[in-house]
Amino acid sequence: MGNGKFAARKCKRDSKNNRWRDVNYSRKALGLDIKSDLLEGAPQGRGIVLEKIGVEAKQPNSAIRKCVRVQLIKNGRQVSAFAVGDGAINFIDEHDEVTIEGIGGRLGRSKGDIPGVRYQVTAVNGVCLREMVLGRKEKPRR
Repeated sequence: MGNGKFAARKCKRDSKNNRWRDVNYSRKALGLDIKSDLLEGAPQGRGIVLEKIGVEAKQPNSAIRKCVRVQLIKNGRQVSAFAVGDGAINFIDEHDEVTIEGIGGRLGRSKGDIPGVRYQVTAVNGVCLREMVLGRKEKPRR
């Protein structure tokens, strides 16, 4: 109620209060996305590969998705990252330095049938993983 001649103050106050009903506004205002993000708001992050793991796909699919456990350099936290591409896992070895980015799921969550994996590998030792899978570049010797 209250759309009269002198109701501007009440309308302004009501719209401010009702903003918090909006999920996107409240998440941004409380900083929830950055708090839950292991990359701390950055678009990409570097880390060291600890081990290769196979993650089983969710129902109704049946596959083992090739992932790696990565320890981030900036904060020491461990994440799972998906190796995108046919045979891409063969270009990644333990103790390699990889660049990871978000996998692009809803609200920064996992995508598709890979449970609990929120990140994907984009580069290994500074070379684009996709280029190596396509055979255009070779993995550098360290």
